[in-house]
Amino acid sequence: MTSRVLAFGVAALAAVVLFQPGTARAADRSIILQSTTSTANSGLYDHILPIFERKTGIKVNVVAVGTGQAIKNARNGDGDVLLVHAKPAELKFVADGYGVARHDVMYNDFIVVGPPSDPAGVAGIKKVVDAFEKIAAAKAVFASRGDNSGTHKKEMRLWRKAGLSVTDASGTWYRETGSGMGATLNVGVGMGAYVMTDRATWISFKNKGSFKILVEGDDDLFNQYGVILVNPEKHPRVRAKAGQAFIDWILSEEGQQAIRSYRLDGQQLFFPNAERVAQGKAQ
Repeated sequence: MTSRVLAFGVAALAAVVLFQPGTARAADRSIILQSTTSTANSGLYDHILPIFERKTGIKVNVVAVGTGQAIKNARNGDGDVLLVHAKPAELKFVADGYGVARHDVMYNDFIVVGPPSDPAGVAGIKKVVDAFEKIAAAKAVFASRGDNSGTHKKEMRLWRKAGLSVTDASGTWYRETGSGMGATLNVGVGMGAYVMTDRATWISFKNKGSFKILVEGDDDLFNQYGVILVNPEKHPRVRAKAGQAFIDWILSEEGQQAIRSYRLDGQQLFFPNAERVAQGKAQ
């Protein structure tokens, strides 16, 4: 028995479901979306998926893990659609034949948060690599997800851009939690550590304490999300019609508006940009 059957036993139904765009057989009325913790924990899916499900009759079962694990799961065929935020890894997934095509869907940004004491003195620094250099020089505690997630991949690229290797510092001032973003923020707040997080998770995070945003606004902190249909030629179990219906919807004006309208405490968490794909302006 496959892991997908163990996770989501889906009964075969006889009716035909009609929806826009496209059609799917009733057997395709449920899909598995391999995705990130940030999109799930922020509450985005709770907001947008009921709209899609009411329109199409297709149930979306979200598996929320780090981007690296989500891609691994999709490579193994344990999913129909992939929605993550590590563009180089996403492009490789498609180039290796595991995905049909990649589309920009939305973006937000990363930020660096920390205690008000700011022991490395990074508050207000415009370039995140300069802030990372100061944190390393001060050996100020930094809590990293350390889990091969999209956030962790981005963080490691920034350390490399700063010309720094944190491998030797592991377990000293550089602490890897091996956990999701919310858990890592909890650890960071508990030990007074700097943390790089996506803004959506930070907005929805309830245990901020006295922590505040210290570094933001750098182009290097841009955080793009992409959506990919898992290739049914690699994995015949993929529910391609229903999966493509979800992709078509989330890239449509209705889906993009659903993303745009999601707010917490008056703040927009994700910014749709699928139109950049249609206009050939994908970043």
